[in-house]
Amino acid sequence: MGISQAHESLGRISRLFTSPVKGLFVLGTLKSFTQVFFCMLPVDEQLKTIRRGTSEIIDEKDLAELLASGKPLKVKAGFDPTAPDLHLGHTVLLHKMRQFQELGHEVIFLIGDFTGMIGDPTGRSETRKNLTPQEVQENAKTYLAQVYKILDPEKTTVAYNSEWMNKFTSVNMIELAAHYTVARMLERDDFQKRLAKNLPVSIHELMYPLIQGYDSVALKADVELGGTDQKFNLLVGRDLQRAYGQKPQVVLTMPLLEGTDGVQKMSKSLGNSIGVFDAQNEMFGKIMSISDDLMWRYYELLSHVSAQELEGMKKESESGTLNPKNAKMNLAKEIVARYHSPELAETALAEFENVFKKKNLPEDIPVAKGWGEELRGICNILKDHKMTDSTSAARRLIQQGSVTVNGEKVSDVNQGLPGNKEYLIKVGKKRFLKIQPG
Repeated sequence: MGISQAHESLGRISRLFTSPVKGLFVLGTLKSFTQVFFCMLPVDEQLKTIRRGTSEIIDEKDLAELLASGKPLKVKAGFDPTAPDLHLGHTVLLHKMRQFQELGHEVIFLIGDFTGMIGDPTGRSETRKNLTPQEVQENAKTYLAQVYKILDPEKTTVAYNSEWMNKFTSVNMIELAAHYTVARMLERDDFQKRLAKNLPVSIHELMYPLIQGYDSVALKADVELGGTDQKFNLLVGRDLQRAYGQKPQVVLTMPLLEGTDGVQKMSKSLGNSIGVFDAQNEMFGKIMSISDDLMWRYYELLSHVSAQELEGMKKESESGTLNPKNAKMNLAKEIVARYHSPELAETALAEFENVFKKKNLPEDIPVAKGWGEELRGICNILKDHKMTDSTSAARRLIQQGSVTVNGEKVSDVNQGLPGNKEYLIKVGKKRFLKIQPG
């Protein structure tokens, strides 16, 4: 191969492996195979990125040693497809996974199609309803389209835990169960609470942490990510890797993102979630509805703004040189642009501003005091403030698409609102109510 041909080939290969991380170089080719070497960022720099927004690392010394090896790490996070859509709370893990990708590590997005049929008992006061294989597969279909809004598909390994669990024999399952004791399993806080109330704990629920832990054995994971509520399950993975002769993975836990109510963890069932597939105006409006304090948490866990920029924004806000509303608008634009497009983000901003322009609103909008942090159902709010004659009338209007909160159409008749934020509620074309924090 001539020099010019070599340069041309190297250029093509370099473009294939373009990365936002400084220090990723293609050093050469060997016949038709590309030898790619990662010149990793210094360990301290990598740890600084990894620590951002992280709740706990078990243990950081082990992680530093792994990073110092210069070998791309296998970083795993599992998602059970118990519902067809993801919300921004789920994306906290995905953003951390993306950071690992940008640092040059291998990310494994594990779809728990086997564990999804069992149901994770974490945080549950009762046994989950078992999903059928068909339900799990149907839910899993939508996952990749959503996660690739964040993860780089070219650098993401997708795995399904049914790949190894469906091959398990009864002997394998007994061997797996032999590595853990009932006493250790019942140390789980959620199991203890159930037993204290004489509520049942099913045998298959005891198997869930073992099977999730075995995923780390099957994948030979170096690092596993999970929410703070998953700590027990993640530590089981470390124990099982030791039992199967592997070096135990580093466990990295991420905080649970509060929903729009600012109180409870984001959940579709609580009516406080922002869905990845929400329409752009709805997504923008929901983000604008969060409190100023919660906004900074969303920035830390969801935004691509650097830690230095974020610190600067906080100082400007404290000094009064940055209006928190403008900071929130920038956050809303960033998130809407990520899941829709920059153009639709600008459209959503214009629509939001249009709704709140004074000339578009009546002069005599009634104002009501809020009710503190307590969640109150939207139907009761409408009835109590005489915007509808009854809760059934409120439900009917919501189902007809005639009710908006802060410019966003209400679609869930069970949606709850905390009374410690400002709202503009509109019913039909002429009925308005402004709620101010009490």
